[in-house]
Amino acid sequence: MGPPGAGKGTQAVALAERIGGAHISTGDIFRANVAQQTELGQTAQRYMDAGEYVPDEVTNAMVADRLAQDDARESFLLDGYPRTLDQVAKLDDILGALDSKLDGVIALTVVEDELIARLLERAKSSGRSDDTEDVIRHRQDVYRAETEPLLAVYRDRGLLIEVDGMGTPEEVGRRIADALPS
Repeated sequence: MGPPGAGKGTQAVALAERIGGAHISTGDIFRANVAQQTELGQTAQRYMDAGEYVPDEVTNAMVADRLAQDDARESFLLDGYPRTLDQVAKLDDILGALDSKLDGVIALTVVEDELIARLLERAKSSGRSDDTEDVIRHRQDVYRAETEPLLAVYRDRGLLIEVDGMGTPEEVGRRIADALPS
């Protein structure tokens, strides 16, 4: 977990590989649907372009389906989900039905000026239409209002592992590895 631009995707790919688990990224799934111009992709694009979250019912169904696939049965890493308190409850239901559980929740912390700089740079290099400065700032506000409260939930459950997300991807990756139980 972490605000947009914290490096979740970069770190999630590396960590999923390290644990030998499925990397389940809602953002990647949405972008693939956008590229293929599916109905879900067109719906998701409208929300993403405005810096809003894709509605829970769409996201929850997609995650439930993905977690039920064979490669996620032994080990998985969620990237970009859950993002709302309602999604936490739905994830609890999904995992209960699959007789699975979360082992931990990693939260990357990065100062806001750095987040904005990273996302503006990413917009230049990747051409992502959802990374304009106004949308980036709005996405930070949405994160603080809707997703940041999840940190307290996972902290109360004893699952939260906060990691400094400043520095190079390699430095952050080492901090994550050091913070995880052996």
